[in-house]
Amino acid sequence: MTKYIFVTGGVTSSLGKGIISASLAKLLQSRGYRVTIQKFDPYINIDPGTLNPYEHGECYVTEDGAETDLDLGHYERFLNTPTSQANNITTGRIYQNVINKEREGAFLGKTVQVVPHITDEIKRNIRILGESGNYDIVITELGGTVGDIESLPYIEAVRQFRWEIGSSNSLVIHLTLIPFLAAAGELKTKPTQHSVKMLLEYGIQPDILVCRTEHPINQDIRKKIALFCNVNINAVIESIDASTIYDVPLLMLKEQLDKTVLTKLKLSHSTEPDLESWKDFLGRLKNPTSEVRIALVGKYVELPDAYKSITESFIHAGSKNECKVRVEYIPSEQLTPANAVERLRNVHGVLVAPGFGERGFEGKIEAIRYVRENNIPFFGICLGMQCAVVEFGRNVLGLKNANSTEMNENTPHPVIAMMEEQKKIKNKGGTMRLGAYACELKKGSKAAAIYGKTHISERHRHRYEFNNKYLKQYEEAGMIPSGINPDNNLVEVIELKKHPFFVGGQFHPELKSTVANPHPLFVNFVAASLEYARRK
Repeated sequence: MTKYIFVTGGVTSSLGKGIISASLAKLLQSRGYRVTIQKFDPYINIDPGTLNPYEHGECYVTEDGAETDLDLGHYERFLNTPTSQANNITTGRIYQNVINKEREGAFLGKTVQVVPHITDEIKRNIRILGESGNYDIVITELGGTVGDIESLPYIEAVRQFRWEIGSSNSLVIHLTLIPFLAAAGELKTKPTQHSVKMLLEYGIQPDILVCRTEHPINQDIRKKIALFCNVNINAVIESIDASTIYDVPLLMLKEQLDKTVLTKLKLSHSTEPDLESWKDFLGRLKNPTSEVRIALVGKYVELPDAYKSITESFIHAGSKNECKVRVEYIPSEQLTPANAVERLRNVHGVLVAPGFGERGFEGKIEAIRYVRENNIPFFGICLGMQCAVVEFGRNVLGLKNANSTEMNENTPHPVIAMMEEQKKIKNKGGTMRLGAYACELKKGSKAAAIYGKTHISERHRHRYEFNNKYLKQYEEAGMIPSGINPDNNLVEVIELKKHPFFVGGQFHPELKSTVANPHPLFVNFVAASLEYARRK
């Protein structure tokens, strides 16, 4: 029978439930168990696809095209296994499903209520992954903090679910904060006691407490927490601040979190965890032999979480190249023809980030012009690739006022536009290409050399495409469409012939970079930037 682990949070938000969940999953996976993680988000949006990145960080897209919480990116990067629509559920979707059933008459005239109808729908979603037969253990992270009004139906659903499947088939890990009061010079356990007390009021006794702290927790504090929170002393786990999130699995291994979990779930822990490749990655990450500075030009740079997958991809690629990647965030709005040279003079590579809307568009164009003309390594992702196409059209092909129809519907040269097929389905809300699409790379191209193969699949999240009416002009001038979608002939990858590294992808390669498999485009971009730094 599939075992279930629930991760809740107390005292404050942003304690790192996602990292603890991913780290525990990594440890269990390294012992040979098949593990997946799902995230329940208590907001009423159907998914984070419509949320401003400043609200919620980046929107992470899965293989099957689900727009999800950025924590799913952590799950995939740690476990190296893809997630899906079933791994991220919001309150909005729960209520939508229940209301749709009510409209269809599924409840036979009964009064539809939070209990049992909403809680039943939550339990149904908890079971989906477990009943697939693909996993031994399902970890469910509950978003928000215990005590939030939005979280109450989830806590109640977990209480019911645990009662239904039996105590040895599930457990609850409660992540909490042990603050350090500088004036008193000591760690305080009272917030944790109150948080656990609140959980108990809702009918849930946590099995394990993971305590976030800036200072080590001594044995006396562990005893005190165990006594007042009604848990075993070996179930009080210290989670001290780490220099990188990739340290956390090894810190949790040292605290024997995985062993405690397996014991409580009555599962074998005789197989020692195999973490050699993880330690090898960490060793290279922490002992770089060189350093590069790469500019990330985007419109949401004030919040690094808006580009979480990109910055993590740089960490993976840096480790692969034994190189420290220093990412310099540059707001695209601030780039002008007058200051672009000054702002970008000291970097060794430029990545122009994805995004939607006109704000900062011209700044991205200026950044690309500078790196193209000065042979500085360039990598464009989604809108970044489209900006490269627009810049090349304006400054090389002489297409005055070339643009994307997203920015200017009346541009005389719509080099980026919405395809006719998409316009037809606009009313159905299906204008976006979401999820994995195939791509054929041209033999002999830089892209094919980077991937080491000609048939690839990458994830998308965009509406506008390269306008094939201009394809011949671009090719003749030296911008090569080196990747094409075989089904609809859309351009997926562009590159410049006479440039050390100038590659743009219509897709989001950062969504597929993991610790075990750093993405080849990032690895090669960092290598090219390193080569440029040496020449410089």
